[in-house]
Amino acid sequence: MREPNPITAAAQASGEPVFREIGVGPWSDTHPDEPRPDDPQSPNFDERYDPELLDNGDRRNVLDRFRYWSVAAIKADLDKQGRHDFEVAVENWTHDFNIGSMVRTANAFAARKVHIVGPHKWNRKGALMTELYQHVDHHPSIEELVVSWKKEIAEEIRQAEADEAKAEFRVDKARYHRIAEEAKASRIIALDIIPGAVPIETYRFPNRCLMLFGAEGPGLSQKALELADDVVYISQFGSVRSINAGAAAAVSMHCWISQHLTR
Repeated sequence: MREPNPITAAAQASGEPVFREIGVGPWSDTHPDEPRPDDPQSPNFDERYDPELLDNGDRRNVLDRFRYWSVAAIKADLDKQGRHDFEVAVENWTHDFNIGSMVRTANAFAARKVHIVGPHKWNRKGALMTELYQHVDHHPSIEELVVSWKKEIAEEIRQAEADEAKAEFRVDKARYHRIAEEAKASRIIALDIIPGAVPIETYRFPNRCLMLFGAEGPGLSQKALELADDVVYISQFGSVRSINAGAAAAVSMHCWISQHLTR
């Protein structure tokens, strides 16, 4: 084996960094006096628990309340508690590594859905397995995505108006009316720096929206810009034209969160 270079050797000898251990060990070690929750005879039986994780421990990058839960159970819980009403899409013509980072951020901010336009293949390293908990759709073209998204919005409006008409209580009528109005106010928002774009600092994101992001470097295609209702840019003060695509997506999603903080 090749000897490490002097800097690496010195770092190893220093004993730093010492990382804290994430997650939990096997159920029998961490809960020695408690029956396993995957045992149907147990008083705390819960079908959300994964037997393999209970056996071997759970070191995944998930919130502590999801420890030992199966992937399907976590995804179902996120759906049940309610994802946010924004969706994100990325044009995947360059198999960009940033797509993985974008999916991870979409999971962190509970985006309703992630859309990948273009080749199905993408680098999942940056997602750190978060794509398992996120709804991810694939589309052959930006035009197909926009058509299908608008159809979904039209169905949301139709359903909400029908529910409002059938509702007996005023509070339910108001809730369905709000859903319909938010869907009618939905926008497709392109994030890119082009003449005429609006600075993100002054833009008010609608509750229901689809954000479009381009590949690193070239940005969004001309077709995507034409199909968008609004074009928004992130103000920058250095010498480069754009920031990292994954970072741009994170800034934009958090901007939506800051404007629509309550569910």
